[in-house]
Amino acid sequence: MDFWPEFLASSSGREFVAGGFGGIAGIVSGYPLDTLRIRLQNSKNGSASTIFRHMVFKEGPTSLYRGMAAPLASVTFQNAMVFQTYAVLSRAFDSSVSLKDPPSYKGVALGGTGTGALQSLLLSPVELIKIRLQLQNANQMTESTKGPIRLAENIWRKEGLRGIYRGLGVTMIRDGPSHGLYFWTYEYMRERFHPGCRKSGEESLHTMLVAGGLAGVASWISCYPFDVVKTRLQSQTPSSLKYKGIIDCFKKSVHEEGYSVLWRGLGTTVTRAFLVNGAIFSAYEVTLRLFFNNGTIHMKETI
Repeated sequence: MDFWPEFLASSSGREFVAGGFGGIAGIVSGYPLDTLRIRLQNSKNGSASTIFRHMVFKEGPTSLYRGMAAPLASVTFQNAMVFQTYAVLSRAFDSSVSLKDPPSYKGVALGGTGTGALQSLLLSPVELIKIRLQLQNANQMTESTKGPIRLAENIWRKEGLRGIYRGLGVTMIRDGPSHGLYFWTYEYMRERFHPGCRKSGEESLHTMLVAGGLAGVASWISCYPFDVVKTRLQSQTPSSLKYKGIIDCFKKSVHEEGYSVLWRGLGTTVTRAFLVNGAIFSAYEVTLRLFFNNGTIHMKETI
């Protein structure tokens, strides 16, 4: 039996592969800004430009891509599962819609929320490893912490399953509601730009880019304080435990640095979110059309 032809002939197979291409496009386009976001969230002072200059001129340009192997290795599968799960859940929460019609906005929001919560189980360990690699300076690296695989083995040996899944709770709190808003914003905005496109599938690349970018911006703004807390919790090691949990991290961070700490790095994140999610949805939609339309793409020329 030929697996791939049969797999790609199914709707689930096409959603899976298209989601994987979208994830790769998102990681490659936005990783340097993601590294800058993590550094900003975990520092007590220093602007984005200061940190950027330090990384480029003191640590070398490659420091902006440190830890990318971990998310890149998993992002194809993770993003593929996200879009496939979303496609299933958005209809499961709205069974009144026929298969020929797009899911309602209610189904989109609920399906996105469920998808975000489920993907946290896969995403949390990957982000923990990525964050610790991104926060390393070149002179802090040892053989046991150089690279994602060695670092994962080191965390497992010293901290066990609890260490690998440190920050899972706050990751689920961040990703559930924000993914509901994420998919809802995308579907709503693309329909506003091109009325009827959700059913016809005909829209411009410009629409995909802008609607996807706006979806990313909306979702990040809605959950950003939780992301700051997640970064601080996951950057901890057994020898540097400062926060006992989510609430304790909120309280101590605000007490020591003010409420502005909960929004530190938001500008960089919003810029990255627009670029990355525009790329994700564009790659996803274009790939999906290639499968559905036997290698041809039908899109309108303008918004």
